[in-house]
Amino acid sequence: MPWDNNSGNNQNPWGNGGGSGKGPGRGPRGPGGNEPDIEEMIRQAQERVSRLLPGAGGGSGLVVILAVLFGLWALSGFYRVQADEQGVVLRFGKFHTQTSPGLNYHLPWPIEAAVTPKVTTENLVDIGMRASTDRRAAGVTRDVPEESLMLTGDENIVDVDFSVFWVIKDAPDFLFNIQNPTGTVKAVAESTMREIIGQNDIQPILTEQRQTNEEQVKALMQKTLDEYGAGITITRVKMQKVDPPAAVIDAFRDVQAARADQERARNEANKYANRVVPEAQGEAVRIRREAEAYRAQTVAEADGEATRFASIYDEYRSARGVTRQRMFLETLEKVLGRTNKVIIEQDGQGVVPYLPLDQLKRNQEAK
Repeated sequence: MPWDNNSGNNQNPWGNGGGSGKGPGRGPRGPGGNEPDIEEMIRQAQERVSRLLPGAGGGSGLVVILAVLFGLWALSGFYRVQADEQGVVLRFGKFHTQTSPGLNYHLPWPIEAAVTPKVTTENLVDIGMRASTDRRAAGVTRDVPEESLMLTGDENIVDVDFSVFWVIKDAPDFLFNIQNPTGTVKAVAESTMREIIGQNDIQPILTEQRQTNEEQVKALMQKTLDEYGAGITITRVKMQKVDPPAAVIDAFRDVQAARADQERARNEANKYANRVVPEAQGEAVRIRREAEAYRAQTVAEADGEATRFASIYDEYRSARGVTRQRMFLETLEKVLGRTNKVIIEQDGQGVVPYLPLDQLKRNQEAK
């Protein structure tokens, strides 16, 4: 074996084990018999290395070994960047260059090193909730009140659980500008959500304003992370749960039911008002127009009568007898015009008597 001494005994790599009476796995011991002799071990190792490089050829053998080691060291600089990664080359720990997907090369360690973070993988940060660690409760989350309880603009408390999805936008900024990416995203998300919730009342937050709040939080988070130079893009913000605190949720639901009843009664009242008020307004307009028409008619008739009286009076002053006779005849015409009687003078001269027998017969049948 290559590790045998001149005595021909079979030994371990660190020395002769025959003198101690122990097995081949035992090494030499020191003067006390309990600790190994380090100097003896180093000396024996040096002797064995010198035997590998014998005589005058030792120099050339060392060159070959060094050349092989240098080749292996040089080959260690090859690295591959996957399609979903960005390559970042560090020279003595400082950012040097950024490489594209594929096979790339950098100067071997310790001069340069390569880091390949995944830039297309969507990362998730939950705020206000945590996934259960119990395998029997897979898919169940637990609430984290110190993160989820927030104060609204009208001084109410709301319990908000939400998730933030993000990807790496710029690998060098991501690697060198922030120390804890997940913690940074979480802190910015919680701070931003508290700011947006504090600007709104509780009622819109619980109902129709959820999507608007998500967009506002996303925009404000992106602005803050860009100011940090974090190299992160916020893809979406999803509000998982928005409820009043668990201690008052029953009372809040009663209040919500009362508000719903109030809104329903208000809508019914508005519906009735929308039907009755136009009808009343229309009736008032009709009465007003009828009164205006009656007034115009009465005034016109009065004006006409006054004008007629004035014209008759003028005629009466110029010819009193004729006018008086005319007025008398016109009055009799109005009074007797609708009667069936004929008035004649007493002597009846010039009048032919006529007896309407057919009319008398019809009158008798009618009776």
